[in-house]
Amino acid sequence: MSVTLLIPTLDEERALHALVSTLAELDPPPEEILLVDGGSTDATCAIAREAGWQVLTCEKGRARQINLGVDKAEGEIVCVVHADTLPPPDMVRVIEETLADRRIALASFTPVIRGPDKTRWGTTIHNWAKTWYAPLITRPHLFLRGVRLLFGDHAMFFRRADFLQVGGCTPGDAVMEEADLCVKLARLGRVKMVPRRVITSDRRIAAWGPLKANWIYFKVGMLWAFGLRSRMARHYPDVR
Repeated sequence: MSVTLLIPTLDEERALHALVSTLAELDPPPEEILLVDGGSTDATCAIAREAGWQVLTCEKGRARQINLGVDKAEGEIVCVVHADTLPPPDMVRVIEETLADRRIALASFTPVIRGPDKTRWGTTIHNWAKTWYAPLITRPHLFLRGVRLLFGDHAMFFRRADFLQVGGCTPGDAVMEEADLCVKLARLGRVKMVPRRVITSDRRIAAWGPLKANWIYFKVGMLWAFGLRSRMARHYPDVR
């Protein structure tokens, strides 16, 4: 099965150099690396082109960017990688082996939140627990089926055909597009987090502090759960 790595970006120049270096070491390599930019004003697109990645542009919004990327992807499987998330060198093999099980419709890696000075174990553990308690609170019928809610920094992956079948991400969602996708793809099969780590940046926690960051994560999740989608973006400011 061929794998496309899809990277939605907006002004990610600072984070992108580390991701370029990490993806260059993947063994085996993916079929393609596709960056979909939402209107960056920095060197994001130039860095991606220099790395040999395919670059597309569209209107800002991760849901729209992911939808465009999946539509144009050449791989049978698509993995959405955020610019500040660094995968393990065997990423492609893990993806292929996981989705060889046709019962699984959506899967992800297990994120560890880390900065230059320390690992944020408290938030890392809370985010792991949230994949269980979030569906228990917001979609109990899915929780009883064993569905987990996965999030963007988990490096989620799925079959391109399945994504298109369920209609992709909800256009206009600036955040929580991945949770919405979990609900849609759960109709087709299992949602699984594999016990293989990716390292994701602690830049939001560093900017907001641990308590505020976890409060923001919880608040945005509740807005999504109760259908107040138009309010989500203003409660989740960009941090670059």
